[in-house]
Amino acid sequence: MKALPDPASNHHHHLIVTRKSEGVWVKILKEVRRDYWLYLMLLPGVLYFLIFRYAPMWGLVIAFQNYMPFLGIAKSEWVGFAHFHALFTSPDFWMLLRNTMILAAYNIFLFFPLPIIIALMLNEVRHEVYKKIVVSLIYVPHFLSWVIVVSFFYFFFSIQNGIVNEILQSLGFQKVHFLDSARWFRPMITLEIIWKETGWGTIIFMAALAGVNPQLYEAARMDGANRWRQLYHITLPSIRSTIIILLILRLGSFLDSGFEQIYLMLNTLNREVGEVFDTYVYTVGILGGQFGFSTAVDMFKSVVGLLLVLITNRLAKKFGEEGIY
Repeated sequence: MKALPDPASNHHHHLIVTRKSEGVWVKILKEVRRDYWLYLMLLPGVLYFLIFRYAPMWGLVIAFQNYMPFLGIAKSEWVGFAHFHALFTSPDFWMLLRNTMILAAYNIFLFFPLPIIIALMLNEVRHEVYKKIVVSLIYVPHFLSWVIVVSFFYFFFSIQNGIVNEILQSLGFQKVHFLDSARWFRPMITLEIIWKETGWGTIIFMAALAGVNPQLYEAARMDGANRWRQLYHITLPSIRSTIIILLILRLGSFLDSGFEQIYLMLNTLNREVGEVFDTYVYTVGILGGQFGFSTAVDMFKSVVGLLLVLITNRLAKKFGEEGIY
């Protein structure tokens, strides 16, 4: 015959669990009270993400509605996956996907390695003053807006009175339509990103290089390793985790080409290769009043980015790296 549970033992077990949970909360409160200044400093960041990142997620339901601003989310008509069907069957979808993915591939394969290479080169420089000057010079463009950056490029590469074209003409060459041709649109976009953001990436990798133990280099030199051997066996493995984490995060925004930069560079002559999801959302969704459709496009981009992060993070862990979670 099965024995009945003892009420006294159950009550005792419940008391133990309650006391443990109370002990955890007491410990947490003590830590918060001890380091309350740190938590106060953390509060603005937490509020920022709650207000501007998590709260707007409620607006994703617009992707499944025929949203009317005067009716609001609660009273707008539900249309299910109609906007997604319209996006995937649109004749512009494959053009947008191709243009966005090509620009993203340019950024991954041409821009992403440059901060690593420059950081490795600067790490070999022993003159600290020279190193700081170079870092400051390449870091400054990061603080410029895209309007200013594009204005600089118009000043240098314009077909009319552009400095580069004036030099080409003085050397006997014909002027090149850098800013007005479909052929040069993607290289110019990538060149702008390289000029503006390489310094920022270099700072991150130099911070990672600063954490490498100098005794490892001393031991390698005693074993007869030259600079290339030290770079291959010490420097690169030491920053490998940083490289992988930044690569995973960049893949998360793979389809985010950057609205402002692309929009400023677009014209009727390069739109066929320059129109991407970001500018399409603005043109069709915002200017055209199709808020539900534009939300569906953005949601598609977000889902693709999430999948890329999950896949690359899984692959990183499979090969023995830490990943981002």
